[in-house]
Amino acid sequence: MQSTMHIYEVRPGKDHRGVDLISDALPFGRLWYDRTNAVSHAIGYAKHRSRSCDAVIRVCDAAGTVIDTQSTRASSKDGGDQNVWTTGVTQAS
Repeated sequence: MQSTMHIYEVRPGKDHRGVDLISDALPFGRLWYDRTNAVSHAIGYAKHRSRSCDAVIRVCDAAGTVIDTQSTRASSKDGGDQNVWTTGVTQAS
């Protein structure tokens, strides 16, 4: 059985306040986070929503450049590793 891959993006809000978590996997397509640790809260929610499927979370800066990428593979039914996140940071040149 092949699992679905969900893509999440964390982008600065269009109104320059907070961040937006964007994905077709979300019920309304977008969630807005504000205040301290907005990016961390958005990433945490995306990780929570993707427990049963493969996922990629991209964090973008104001110019749309991907500055961080996190990915996971869905946990297997045979008790394999669950939610093993890998992080790759891309430095803008």
